[in-house]
Amino acid sequence: MKSVAYFAGFLVFAFVFSGAFASDPSPLQDFCVAINDPRLVNNAFVNGKFCKDPNLVKAEDFFSQGLDVAGNTSNPSGSNVTTVNVDKIPGLNTLGISLVRIDYAPNGGLNPPHTHPRGTEILTVIEGTLNVGFVTSNPNNTLFTKVLNKGDVFVFPIGLIHFQQNIGKTPAVAIAALSSQNAGVITIANAVFGSKPAISRDVLTRAFQVGAAVIKLLQAPFMKQY
Repeated sequence: MKSVAYFAGFLVFAFVFSGAFASDPSPLQDFCVAINDPRLVNNAFVNGKFCKDPNLVKAEDFFSQGLDVAGNTSNPSGSNVTTVNVDKIPGLNTLGISLVRIDYAPNGGLNPPHTHPRGTEILTVIEGTLNVGFVTSNPNNTLFTKVLNKGDVFVFPIGLIHFQQNIGKTPAVAIAALSSQNAGVITIANAVFGSKPAISRDVLTRAFQVGAAVIKLLQAPFMKQY
């Protein structure tokens, strides 16, 4: 009888314990809106990608090339990000990892402040010298920053605003891995000052505590891109 009671107690404990760690699957894109109308199923998307029949899989599904080619840094930021995610390598689907190559122009080339809403980033400097950093969440907003040289590694925790800037006189290159097949990227200035449609200037003047003329000036270069 004691053994039955012990076993029943164990089952209850196991059920409660597993429930405590249960959660919805992590999103693999910005949103995935539920479909209640069965007529729309043919236009449905999934959280991530559909899986290929294993019998049709080839080695090419796990392969990409071109990371040896330098990206074009002739742009206002002076940087270029070459992404290798599930869109480039279908075999990354469900594996929770992706890769980027980042090229930086000499004398200040910048990968501007941004976040990855779905992935932590671990970055390795291949060539050059970078000043990197990230900022913690409210209320502390603490800046952690470090100068990195060739071979150095730095981690940017998931969701936190971070940046890298080339402080050397020669081009710099870094390779970074992200803990998602599609980590996403939100460049802060682009999102705030270049959204489509634009965020109300009243919102921005109050948020940044500056005049409307300053906000208009900040929006101008981003609006030209659209």
